[in-house]
Amino acid sequence: MARWEFKLPDVGEGVTEGEIVAWLVRAGDVVREDQPVVEVMTDKATVTIAAPQAGTVLETRGKVGDIVPVHSVLLVFEVDGAPPPSQAKGTNGSHAHEDQQGVPEAVAAVPLAAPGAPPAHAYYSDKPLAAPATRKLAREMHVDLRRVPPTGPQGRVTKGDVESFASAPAPAAAPSALAVSRRAAGGGAPDERVPFTGLRRKIAQKLALSTSTAAHFTFVEECDVSELKALRASLKDAAEAQGTRLSFLPFIVKAVVASLRKHPWLNATLDEPNGQVVLHRRYDIGIATATDAGLVVPVVKDADGKTILELSLEIERLAAEARAGKARLEDLHGSTFTITSLGAQGGLLATPIINFPEVAILGVHQMKTRPVVKGGQIVIGEVMLLSLSFDHRIVDGHVGAAFAYDVIAYLEQPGRLLLDMA
Repeated sequence: MARWEFKLPDVGEGVTEGEIVAWLVRAGDVVREDQPVVEVMTDKATVTIAAPQAGTVLETRGKVGDIVPVHSVLLVFEVDGAPPPSQAKGTNGSHAHEDQQGVPEAVAAVPLAAPGAPPAHAYYSDKPLAAPATRKLAREMHVDLRRVPPTGPQGRVTKGDVESFASAPAPAAAPSALAVSRRAAGGGAPDERVPFTGLRRKIAQKLALSTSTAAHFTFVEECDVSELKALRASLKDAAEAQGTRLSFLPFIVKAVVASLRKHPWLNATLDEPNGQVVLHRRYDIGIATATDAGLVVPVVKDADGKTILELSLEIERLAAEARAGKARLEDLHGSTFTITSLGAQGGLLATPIINFPEVAILGVHQMKTRPVVKGGQIVIGEVMLLSLSFDHRIVDGHVGAAFAYDVIAYLEQPGRLLLDMA
């Protein structure tokens, strides 16, 4: 038997460190080759790290929320024979993944309870193993996964475990001293403290970086999308026959790309350390997507070379993979311009935050039926507000406004896209 230290592998893309999101094994576990052992979030995505060789876990290094550099020791194994010469199998793919169930800091874990008679605050595991769908169900049912007795393979909590726990009568328990003091003071139930880790913390860091560096200004204008709505309706059945539910986003992407061609300084990123503005000759459009874990931005690569149908299929694929926690690392970086939309919940308007280090972002809002003036007559139209935020250090007001009106012109007369389509 040999002792072997397994280090955080280099996952590429310039990643130098990662945050431990969830441990999938613990000391004493026997693991097989290629078995997932830990989830680590980089600034690109969450990466599932697998064991390159079978063995027994002797030690795990670091706790959930810790930031660890590449090539630092993550686990110590006991293996048969000589340890593997390299960690080439260290990554078992990458995927955007749900954060671990929130753990209140104020409650300490206690030893494993005897089967059938768990104390009110007993934890079966302070780091429960569960699939993303199970974690989602637990959140919806307000179940603390740490207190659920696991019945799945390798101590994994199943959906059935969550449902059984939620339906069982709550055991009587003495109130904590904190709760008693709160009630005595009329303060109600004690607060819950949830660790600020994983994707939520990454989102916060990136938004804070954007707002603390870019000089944001937002331009808002309305857009009559009556013709666009009619065009989409006429193509909807044909698109469904090709396997996609045609939304408005592919048309918006095309309008943005056509407008970026006219305004190259908006299809750019700022390289501050080198004092350069990088004007991109590619059109990789980020599509902000809401997931259970938080907002991620999958990227439609080479959007200028794709048809409306191809864009629709690609946007559907990227959104589905992101929401299922299976987005690939290469699909989550490299955008040159970002579009964000809440669809039917888009509201009247908002001021979107630029996706650092880009210099502009387009916010798409809800379509509303309103009176509009056409040819000197008041008629009923479909109106949508667009809000565009720009980095004023790079984009002057009149340039941003000109770009906005070009996008609007393409959306109000979508047939014009055919004239400028490559």
